[in-house]
Amino acid sequence: MINIKNVTKFYKPSTYALKAVSLDIAPGEFVSVVGQSGTGKTSLIKLIIAEERPTSGQIIIGGWDITNIHPKEVPYLRRQIGVVFQDFKLLQKKTVFENVAFALETCGSSRSKIVNVIPQVLKIVGLEDKVDRYPHQLSGGEQQRVVIARSLVHKPKLIVADEPTGNLDSINAREIIDLLKKINELGTTVVLVTHDREVVNNLKKRVVTVDDGQIISDQSRGRYVL
Repeated sequence: MINIKNVTKFYKPSTYALKAVSLDIAPGEFVSVVGQSGTGKTSLIKLIIAEERPTSGQIIIGGWDITNIHPKEVPYLRRQIGVVFQDFKLLQKKTVFENVAFALETCGSSRSKIVNVIPQVLKIVGLEDKVDRYPHQLSGGEQQRVVIARSLVHKPKLIVADEPTGNLDSINAREIIDLLKKINELGTTVVLVTHDREVVNNLKKRVVTVDDGQIISDQSRGRYVL
């Protein structure tokens, strides 16, 4: 699903965010990427979703070489990758249904497809009874569920979750991780970026540790070791 080959990311004048990083993630894996702030985790994710380009090296996502992807192709890539952010990024004046629908509307999806798909994804995240609520009427955990529902509308092969529990209490955090595990069990590859030691240790899945722009550890059934 993800093949990163000898990738370096350099920011002028003198900062190496990533240094000759290589990483392979197979279809259907659940991988936690961990590390302290400023170690290169965010740069790695930005490269995977083509928000930035590598200085050198090669990045292949689902068989597609995106190393030098054209800006016009980025929206098509993003439909194959569901992205979940820490800060929700919901439209405050739109309902749950409208927030999720927006992701389809911007791609020109038909009304019939929207009406068909949204109940399916809201059922997966357990919000089928909250379709008419606005973000301010939801808990933090429920808002993150809306974000996850929105990330699922194009049936992506890959979900990238960047600190999805960062703004949540421990109970809501556990529910969000359980939801990501459920999505993974349905066949979607999940890459979780987190600094939450408890979350990583409870998952008991593959852990990739990044430090000073390099992968210093890759454990198939790992723990948070920093």
